[in-house]
Amino acid sequence: MINVNNLSKSFGAKILFQDISTTFSPGNRYGLTGPNGAGKSTFFKILMGDEEATAGSVNVPRRIGILRQDQFRYDEIRIIDTVLMGNEFLWAALEERERLEAEDELTDEMGMRLGELEIIIAEENGYIAEAQAAKLLEGIGIPKEKHCNQMKTLPTDLRFRVLLAQALFGEPEALLLDEPTNYLDMQSIQWLEENLKEYRGTLLVISHDRHFLNAVCTHIADIDYETVIIYPGNYDDMVVNKVQARERIEAENLQKSKKVAQLQEFVARFGAGTRSSQTQSRLKEIERLESAELKKSNIQRPYIRFNIKRASGKEALRVENISKSYIQPDGNILDVIKDFSLSVSRGDKIGVIGNNGLGKTTLLRMLVGELAPDSGLITNGYETSFGYFPQDYKQTITQGMTAFEWLEKMIDDNNNSEIIRSYLGRMLFSGDDAFKQTEQLSGGEGARLILAKLMMKQDNLLVLDEPTNHLDLEAVSALSNALVEFSGTAIFVSHDRDLITKAATRIISFTGETIDVFSGNYEEYLFSKKSQKIQIEKTEKEKLITNKKKNKK
Repeated sequence: MINVNNLSKSFGAKILFQDISTTFSPGNRYGLTGPNGAGKSTFFKILMGDEEATAGSVNVPRRIGILRQDQFRYDEIRIIDTVLMGNEFLWAALEERERLEAEDELTDEMGMRLGELEIIIAEENGYIAEAQAAKLLEGIGIPKEKHCNQMKTLPTDLRFRVLLAQALFGEPEALLLDEPTNYLDMQSIQWLEENLKEYRGTLLVISHDRHFLNAVCTHIADIDYETVIIYPGNYDDMVVNKVQARERIEAENLQKSKKVAQLQEFVARFGAGTRSSQTQSRLKEIERLESAELKKSNIQRPYIRFNIKRASGKEALRVENISKSYIQPDGNILDVIKDFSLSVSRGDKIGVIGNNGLGKTTLLRMLVGELAPDSGLITNGYETSFGYFPQDYKQTITQGMTAFEWLEKMIDDNNNSEIIRSYLGRMLFSGDDAFKQTEQLSGGEGARLILAKLMMKQDNLLVLDEPTNHLDLEAVSALSNALVEFSGTAIFVSHDRDLITKAATRIISFTGETIDVFSGNYEEYLFSKKSQKIQIEKTEKEKLITNKKKNKK
């Protein structure tokens, strides 16, 4: 159980939330929602003890699992040990035992302490801890042979997965997960969903993945109106209830306002006359009915609309038998893409899916000319121009300048300050935010700045590599709508199932063995795969029956 008592947090004049008192109960799974800047991460940091509240207090369980975003903190530590550190009481006992056992001579006091440590280790299930940690690591795609390697040997996305396993380890009484689906492929997200649905402690999770919130959450804790409002049900339920609650309050206030206007008219007419007692009663009624001022909602949806300067030819892009290989550290050659061909027609919206590490980013980098294929040919169609959103987009934003100055570099005419401010405003860089230093931009702000550039450049073929990773739910929804309405062509990698389902008209699927190109949307693709699986199982069953009959003869 997590208790929050009269909690407030503000930065200067900006109030994030005020006088929050609520309880997050065991067995419930809460999605913490609100737009970027609403205070979700700040709320988490206060619960973790990493940041002080302006006022109020929180009470959290003794054993709490926390997903931290610092993937480089454990570089020199073994992967499996990083997971074990998720149970800080067990890890402290194991470290102390190791130090004492390394002593040349043990005193009686040391011997007694070793006995105490053995009790702590047993109570914390320390004798099966490595097996439990290994099971978690394998579940999120870290093979057993890598468990004793140092964290620095893993790429960034796999380090993040290890930190997720660390948070889940040790049967914590509460879990705080900040964007747990970042860097996870669809298979790993599905694994995480199933594990979290079986979790019996108190779960609070921040996520931009609407499908994930719908699958996992029993409640939504929405930060809005300077407080936290808890809605029963998943994210979609919350959206419906929130709209209905807002409409009800506004309707009630409208009725009150009409009644107040009638009473004020009476007071104005008879205030100085013989009806003073009636006037006084009406003044009291006005005071009683006076509508409490509604706090302003902090929900802001960016306005995303991709236009094009000119259309491409009917075939926007042609890929012919391209291949790409990498030499691994052990000297072996890894074939990432082999003899892949694709014809992209104007207006296609191609969703690229598959587990991490199979070559999706490599393919996109080759399509935009950032990486050359080892063999094969990529031919741009007539008048095709590329707008690119790279996965490591923050590296493409030059530091040491403002957001306005960086966007200004993207156009030839420097006399278009109003146009630049317009695009920044659409992406929620209003007022002084337009002049925020680029090195100070959050992940979500950096992503929105790249999208502002893409809107301003008006290219006819958009290539987007994990564009939703740091966007909030409002921005993801706006991006989905923009891709659906886009008159040009788009190729996008995403693990966001709602985005793929809504926007993709074709699917490229990296399976690990092949790269399949499917002409149809995501639901049709899933139905096709399910039908294939059923057919394969039916064929195998028929073969088994036939073989049994032959053996009887």
